[in-house]
Amino acid sequence: MKLAALFLASLLSLPVSTLAKTPIDRLQVPEGFTVEVLVEDLDNARAMALADQSTLFVGTRDAGNVYALELKDGQLRKRHTIASGLRMPSGLAFSEGSLYVAAVSTILRYDNITTSLNAPGEPAIVTDQLPSERHHGWKHIAFGPDGWLYVPIGAPCNICDQGLPYAAIHRMRPDGSQMELVAAGVRNSVGFDWNPADGSLWFSDNGRDMMGDDLPPCELNRVSHAGEHFGYPYCHGRSVSDPEFGKPQACTEHTAPAVEFGAHTAPLGVHFYRGSGFPERYKKGVFVAQHGSWNRSKKIGYQVLWVPIDGTTAGEPEVFLSGFLDGETTLGRPVAFAELGDGSLLVSDDFADAIYRIRYRGE
Repeated sequence: MKLAALFLASLLSLPVSTLAKTPIDRLQVPEGFTVEVLVEDLDNARAMALADQSTLFVGTRDAGNVYALELKDGQLRKRHTIASGLRMPSGLAFSEGSLYVAAVSTILRYDNITTSLNAPGEPAIVTDQLPSERHHGWKHIAFGPDGWLYVPIGAPCNICDQGLPYAAIHRMRPDGSQMELVAAGVRNSVGFDWNPADGSLWFSDNGRDMMGDDLPPCELNRVSHAGEHFGYPYCHGRSVSDPEFGKPQACTEHTAPAVEFGAHTAPLGVHFYRGSGFPERYKKGVFVAQHGSWNRSKKIGYQVLWVPIDGTTAGEPEVFLSGFLDGETTLGRPVAFAELGDGSLLVSDDFADAIYRIRYRGE
């Protein structure tokens, strides 16, 4: 008994990262695909931005760190912490030799970063004029095909009507100037990408809470014109009128989602596959990472979906990566995507502190 007690005490004294294991042995992908761990013990790994085929930047939310991973032949060779103590630096974008980091109210720019991983200089401030609220203050950022930097600003609440710039996706010049509205009525988008087929912007949106287990749906949306309104806070999904804000505006006055996901599934990362390593059909759709529920009586989400797309129409989602749940026990939470030059797909997991690599080996 004494030995058992001592053993248990020693386990309890270990840091969480020591006890944590990735769920790699439980993860499932379609036939012909393989999934492996690219890196583990990477605290709170979320957003990813690939500078070139040898440097992958990784942002975090709660850890406040930004990492740089040196890769060779698609394998980890060295890791760096290039920034720490930032306020939820969950959004990263790389352009023309510079790394852009979104940290709630501020967007920073690290110039010539790939040549100074061991000693990055002080970053330039692109803007420090974004809202400072923590609630939905973390961001996904990305450069669009137009060369502008796209920046969402979430609603600073579960449900409220604070007006712009909240609950919207905006774009700005790389120097932070000329901020413009892209889409309104967007509660909390933490992932978007452009369809290479037609250049259209698709984004995820997390539905409001406190309406029960099964309402309202989370969403995948397609922007057809600048300034389009997607319903929040008046309408959720295609037809769910908000009990507090729904009366002034009917759901028919707003753009309906392309896909309704289950309530509380928390869709985050969105990625159109562009490589040549997967079967051709995967270029005709979009990957979506469902982070998973936190306030539902039975957990839901915790998986990566692939959604087929035909023109402007989305089809029935297919499960692509699963195994992050064991009953009601959380083993991992997928967040974001990156794509290596060899066609393999990376998926970050901020619960298991890992990044997975998915490859196609053939039937």
